[in-house]
Amino acid sequence: MHMLKLTQVGNSLGAIFPKDLLAKLDLAKGDEIYLTESPDGLRITLHNPEFQEQMNAARDIMKKRRAVLHELAK
Repeated sequence: MHMLKLTQVGNSLGAIFPKDLLAKLDLAKGDEIYLTESPDGLRITLHNPEFQEQMNAARDIMKKRRAVLHELAK
């Protein structure tokens, strides 16, 4: 478990990530992280969950319509 400290950043608040945690997560200044709700609280993730849903939908379409996509690629 890691504790993050909140600090004032302009009119907002920002979380301070310890250096070892940044290295473990392979994060650097300017990277984006996502905060999502989960059944047991909040979750911080490096991946955009909405993008993952879109990719899953695209894969389903590509699997179902493989022949059509193959013809369109000609």
